[in-house]
Amino acid sequence: MLTDYHLHLRLDDLDATAAEHFTAANAQRYRDAASERDIVELGVSEHIYRFTQALEVWQHPFWRENALDDLDDYCRFVREDTDLRLGLEADFIPGAEDRIANLLEARDFDYVVGSVHFLRDHALDMDDYSVWSSGRGAEEIWRGYFRTLGEAARSGLFDILAHPDLVKYWSSTHPTHPTHRERPLPEGDLRRYYELALDGIAESGIAVEVSTAGLRKPTQEIYPAPAFLEMCLEAGAPVALSSDAHRPEDVGADYERALELLDGAGVKELCVFHRRERRLEPITLVGTPHDGGQASGAGVA
Repeated sequence: MLTDYHLHLRLDDLDATAAEHFTAANAQRYRDAASERDIVELGVSEHIYRFTQALEVWQHPFWRENALDDLDDYCRFVREDTDLRLGLEADFIPGAEDRIANLLEARDFDYVVGSVHFLRDHALDMDDYSVWSSGRGAEEIWRGYFRTLGEAARSGLFDILAHPDLVKYWSSTHPTHPTHRERPLPEGDLRRYYELALDGIAESGIAVEVSTAGLRKPTQEIYPAPAFLEMCLEAGAPVALSSDAHRPEDVGADYERALELLDGAGVKELCVFHRRERRLEPITLVGTPHDGGQASGAGVA
C-alpha cells in the first residue's frame, strides 16, 4: 500500500480557522485526492503550535500567535467525523521533553510526527525569527540542526522523524536561485552533518519520513537527500512516506519520484500506524501517477 501520514487540513495561515477546515466535507476532499493516487493509509497531523495546550510546552512568540484552537476538539473531530488516522506534528523543544510527553500521552494518537523547526528561538524555514539572520554561519546551523535531530529521535517521543534534513529548506543547489547565496549549503561532503543524527536514529528505531514536500520548496529536493536516506537505512530505520500536504491537490504530490528513490534504495515496505503501534506493509502501486504520466513500476512489490 501507499501512505500519506503527514498532511494538514488547513494552510499555514492565521486566517485558516479550525471551524472552516475541520469539517467532514474538507476531510473528504483529502480522502478523494488520496484515492485518486492509490493512497490507502491517510492520516492528518496538524501542527502542535496551532493548539492552546501547546503553550504548556513552549512560550515562543510564534506559538503564542498561533495557539488558537483546542487540541481535544481536534482529536474528537478526527476520530468521530473522519476515517483518517489521528496524528500530530509536534516540534522537539530541548528541555521540554516531559511537558511534550504529558501532552502526547493524554491523547490516543495513532502516531506522532516529530520535527525540528527551531534552533533555540530561531526558525529554520521561516523568514520571521530566521536562524539565517542570527549571525550564525551555515556550518554552525547545520551542525546544530543535526545534533538536535538526533536528540529528537533519541527522546522516544515520536514515531516518525519529519522532513529529516529540513535545514536545507532554503539551500537551493541552483546558483541562480535567490536564496543560494544568503542561505547556502555548507561546502564539502554533507554526510559529516548527517552522522551527527545517526546514533539517535539507530538507538530509537524511529521511522524516517521520506517527504516530497522539499520538491515544492526552494531546495527542490525530496527530504531526506539520497545520501542521508542511505545512512538512515543502514542504521536500521524504517520509512514513512508522506507529502506534507496543506491542500488536497498536494496529497501524494510527486510520489512517482519518491517511489523511484525508495526503489533505488532497496526499500520495499512502508510504516503503517495504529494507536502508536507500527507495522510494515509492502509498497504497492496499482494505478498511474496523478500527473497523468504512465506508472513506472518503481517501488512495486
